[in-house]
Amino acid sequence: MAKLLGLDFGTGGIRVGVFDLETHRMLGEREEQYRTVYPRPGWAEQSPLDWWEALGRACRALMRDLGSPEISGICAATTASTVVACKRDGAPLRPALLWMDCRAAEEAERSSRSKNPVMDYVGGANASEWLISKAMWLAGHEPAVYADADIICECLDYINFMLTGRWVGSRMNATCKWNYNSVQRRFPAELYAEFGVEGLEAKLPPDIFAVGAPVEIVSAAAAEHLGLANRPILSQGGVDAHIGMVAAGTMKPGEMLMIGGTSIVQLFQLDSQRPMDGFWGPYPHALVDDHWLVEAGQVSAGSVLTWFEKNLFELDAAGSAALRQKAAAIPVGGTGLVTLDYFMGNRTPYREPLLRGAVIGLSLGHDRASLYRSAIESVALASANVLKRARELEVPVERIVSSGGYAKNRLWLQATVDAIGLPVELPREANLTIIGAAAAAATGAGLVPDLFAAAEAVQQEATVIAPDLAAHEIYKQLLGEYLEATELLMPQSRRLAASQLRGQAASNATSSSARSLPGSSFFFAT
Repeated sequence: MAKLLGLDFGTGGIRVGVFDLETHRMLGEREEQYRTVYPRPGWAEQSPLDWWEALGRACRALMRDLGSPEISGICAATTASTVVACKRDGAPLRPALLWMDCRAAEEAERSSRSKNPVMDYVGGANASEWLISKAMWLAGHEPAVYADADIICECLDYINFMLTGRWVGSRMNATCKWNYNSVQRRFPAELYAEFGVEGLEAKLPPDIFAVGAPVEIVSAAAAEHLGLANRPILSQGGVDAHIGMVAAGTMKPGEMLMIGGTSIVQLFQLDSQRPMDGFWGPYPHALVDDHWLVEAGQVSAGSVLTWFEKNLFELDAAGSAALRQKAAAIPVGGTGLVTLDYFMGNRTPYREPLLRGAVIGLSLGHDRASLYRSAIESVALASANVLKRARELEVPVERIVSSGGYAKNRLWLQATVDAIGLPVELPREANLTIIGAAAAAATGAGLVPDLFAAAEAVQQEATVIAPDLAAHEIYKQLLGEYLEATELLMPQSRRLAASQLRGQAASNATSSSARSLPGSSFFFAT
């Protein structure tokens, strides 16, 4: 029986799991946490060494749990745009810039002025989160680090190097985040020079592999670190949520994967290139050949709910459960509040890193449950706004599969389904990233011929969550309020966020950074 090891490097920790290809089931999972540091508002950093140590602890424990089975293949999926500057031997020169770090907003805005045709593949501009924008920031603000870096890469590339000793890039990440021209199969050196990072192509992992392609046998040292009984083949992975498309079986046009967690990502594929204003992409050949991958998302989602539960209200698990129960008793739109979810900016449809959060309409009669209910509705309305934009672009969305944090917060899940007004399939296994990584591992190990066959091989049973159509009608009205509030507050939000990024936020923002999400301009308007 083929057993496949999937690695899922998320924002807060690493999850590892072994999938049995014959029984279509996860045999076991383990998780280890690592720390995020917020040096300044809008900044977020992690140590690459922490990733490797956490992986070792989690994997060794899982192998002990399962009796050290032989592993046929291994594949990693990670957060995208978590950027490492290091020496060729993997020694980091500074902490990694986490995906949500938005310090490179000015660099991203500069990219929008380029007329290079490769920019058509990313919707005309880079995002502040992406590797290219962060490399531009490093070159401008930490030139010694940039000059000393032999390698500038993502978390995925770093982990793959630690597993094999080989620097390789994923065609998915490169196409989506590095302005790699996957049609011509080359790095656009002329574009990098235009962006002020001439020669960046020499610092990027030189060999680009498609998702599911075999990379190398895991090294003896890495196998020992992971507690493996053998040395399996490493297959190329990609972005955590995007790899989940394989597990969800949403690789055909008309299908969408929507994963809810710290952030939310909505993913779908097109069968040809077309303008997608407000979205990221369409990316050619990013996941599979001859398909155009499109990405939408919400930077702050589950993190907003966590901010209310833990940072603002300081609740434990029991308190959070009680809060959700009280909030569920409030009817849709019953708070009279409008909350904006842009605590760390917006991906879709505004592509604006300088939006920030707000609660509007507060009175002395509102309580914690009211605030939390409005926050739930805000995150759900942001998802509805993404679907609204897709419909305006005449993109068919005929089937939605979802997973992630939704499964742990049914109030959030139902609010989202009601807000978008479409049924959503919820697979039996919650972690589609691990299963998608296992599918890619099966492809690279030669157990299946391609990713479409791999998707069939790991297919999961699913429960269908149906929308409450009466609630959906109310959400359509709330969406109008949400959009109006966004437009009205956008200028002030940008000013506040720009001040934060310049380090001129109010002094209490710095002193409270250990308790609240940095970069969040949480202001109340009545």
